[in-house]
Amino acid sequence: MENAQPDIPGTGTVLRAPGLAAGALLCLAILVLCDLEPGKPVVTATAAVAVLMAVWWITEALPLAVTALVPVVLFPLLGVMNGKAVASQYFNHIIFLFIGGFIVALAMERWNLHRRIALRILLLFGNRPRRILLGFMTATAFLSMWISNTAATMMMVTIVFAIILKVEGSTTPENARRFSIALLLGVAYSASIGGISTLVGTPPNLSFTRIFEIQFPDAPEISFSTWFAFALPISGVMLMSTWFFLSLLFVPRKGGLTLDEDLIRRQVRDLGPITFNEWVVLADFFLLVALWLTRTGIKVGDTTLAGWSSLFAHATYINDGTVAVAMAVLLFMIPARGTASTRIMNWETAVRLPWHIVLLFGGGFALAGAISQSGLSDWLGDQLKALGSLDPYLLIAIVCLTISFLTELTSNTATTEMILPVMAGLATTIEVDPLFLMVPVTLSCSCAFMMPVATPRMPSCSAPEGSGWPPWPGPGSS
Repeated sequence: MENAQPDIPGTGTVLRAPGLAAGALLCLAILVLCDLEPGKPVVTATAAVAVLMAVWWITEALPLAVTALVPVVLFPLLGVMNGKAVASQYFNHIIFLFIGGFIVALAMERWNLHRRIALRILLLFGNRPRRILLGFMTATAFLSMWISNTAATMMMVTIVFAIILKVEGSTTPENARRFSIALLLGVAYSASIGGISTLVGTPPNLSFTRIFEIQFPDAPEISFSTWFAFALPISGVMLMSTWFFLSLLFVPRKGGLTLDEDLIRRQVRDLGPITFNEWVVLADFFLLVALWLTRTGIKVGDTTLAGWSSLFAHATYINDGTVAVAMAVLLFMIPARGTASTRIMNWETAVRLPWHIVLLFGGGFALAGAISQSGLSDWLGDQLKALGSLDPYLLIAIVCLTISFLTELTSNTATTEMILPVMAGLATTIEVDPLFLMVPVTLSCSCAFMMPVATPRMPSCSAPEGSGWPPWPGPGSS
């Protein structure tokens, strides 16, 4: 899952005051001076609000969640959408999918189950340097499919530094340094790569499913199982490619690099035997995933095995959000052992849920709904019609590269919320499957790997203060 803080605080400080003024002035100028589609003032009004939100999101003129509340005020005032309709966008089944999934993830963190899972995965890979690197990357990727990407990174980094301290005394300083770089970068990259695999892994995925539903209400549902079957192979290929290049660049083939194979085992023993509370969370987690994957049925060749939701009279009423909330509520009902008067999950832990991302989702969904309802998406598609002459794969390459560079400086989620409605309008105009454009864009929004300010996973992998290590080692570091 995405981190509780979508971007690093302060990255947009310099642009905040100018961005605040620029967004307001551009919005006012569009409203006063433009008539994008004669006879349809609502198109111009929607465009003005969209530009305002885009500028404020990109410059972080206001906190991202505050900017996300702009539609609640401006859409009713400008006659774009009824205030009740706008408000309803801020809570829907995708929001509850995020809330329910995140509560289960918080329960895993509360009882330290995520650390036990990570250490067990590491034990499977042995003690050779390349295997150790693959083990750390696999464990991080798996955890980030379900819990906060940044929390997974921070937890894995504590284990990484235990490995680094052991390595430094068993080989040359240069080999130890390069292997440590590989481990740190591998963990940071794997957190983002793993989040791609599941709908709850990172907010851009959830934004895509809801915006696609808003723009194309008659299209088939993008369920958890649908996305998982599509994205897991992509994530796997990216993970193995990243491991290969990090191994090639940083892991020494010679030099006597040896690792203490008992180090991880000692950390597992320090956790003690698995507790009742951990068993309950683990069972709840596996049941949640199983219910997600089997809700809508599984297609095997020409045969489709019906999902469990078909057992109910109103199967279409049930969605992945229903399942997520049900399994989250269950954790609040089961008593915990070893602590006085408490349950497996409590509200004190649940309030750590990143509510600002919930608001960010809602603002994006409200914006997408207004763009579709007002006709702005059709207008945007007409303006971009010339792009239809490009080869579709070249078009995708251009868009994905642009988005990848943009998310190095802006919020991944906010960028997704801004660009997907535009891609939907473009796909309609040039008459291609909207998934052909929208899915690559969504994946690109999770690929902010190049700059430390692009994602909190990178700062989480900084060397601890006083360690003597530079914060951002590169391939050429010595």
